[in-house]
Amino acid sequence: MSASNDYRSPLAKVKGLGRSSDATRFFWVQKLTAIALIPLTLWLCYSIATLPELTYEVLIAWLKSPFNAVMASLFTVVSLKHGMIGMQVIFEDYIHTHSLRFGAILFTKLLSYFMMALGVYSILRLSLGN
Repeated sequence: MSASNDYRSPLAKVKGLGRSSDATRFFWVQKLTAIALIPLTLWLCYSIATLPELTYEVLIAWLKSPFNAVMASLFTVVSLKHGMIGMQVIFEDYIHTHSLRFGAILFTKLLSYFMMALGVYSILRLSLGN
């Protein structure tokens, strides 16, 4: 079928490639996570830098503070979400085979959500005691 004989509507031509509202949502979520990562990263760097020493016992005592545990959990979730969205955008832009792109995005999302759950679980386990 040549381009001049393509009688599909513009919507039919792009169907299956996502909606523009999805792209807008991803854009804003990525920007918000980037903005949220600025104070979270500064907090993490400052908190680690002010520890007297970086031993296991000192880090566990540091995590036992509810504020530090919540902030570490937020940092884990927000940074993984930001990375997940960034990788999805890269896959959508540079992987042209639909099935390969879908598989890469699915794998990245599953891995990211698993790492979020594992990270928060680990932080809670360490902060609440063995």
